[in-house]
Amino acid sequence: MNQLLLNILLGIAWVLLVGEVEFEIFVEGMIIGYLILWISRSALGGTKFFRKIPVMIMFIFYFIKELIIANLKVAYDVITPKDYMKPAIIAVPLEVKTDLEITLFANLLTLTPGTLSLDVSSNKNVLYVHALYVKDADSFRDELKNGLEKRLLEVLR
Repeated sequence: MNQLLLNILLGIAWVLLVGEVEFEIFVEGMIIGYLILWISRSALGGTKFFRKIPVMIMFIFYFIKELIIANLKVAYDVITPKDYMKPAIIAVPLEVKTDLEITLFANLLTLTPGTLSLDVSSNKNVLYVHALYVKDADSFRDELKNGLEKRLLEVLR
């Protein structure tokens, strides 16, 4: 059985044992379930699940940091009289290959203020991105490739 599904079932079992249906109780159950699965990992086989959880948590913190920085950039530009925008449309070559990976990358990119995913090439090798703050196209491209895309691939593969 998939260990993530088993962890969710252990979280639900914890909620039923406690007798209170609250999100915090479910999270407690997920943490307890994770510890139980970690202790019995040799019996259940496979450790991929245990490597992915810390990577996923680090990805969430990275994305929140990038989201806050982008919000601050846009807010600063709005409240100051000088215009700092240097908009551009950048073609970003993609390492992500599946439809799910491309969709997640494009949507996470669009969620950050100041960037918007426009289109994917017909062969799915290039994503066209509109960005408000582009000083250098190559450095912007490298920032996306070595930042969001690289970390997303660590989570998904």
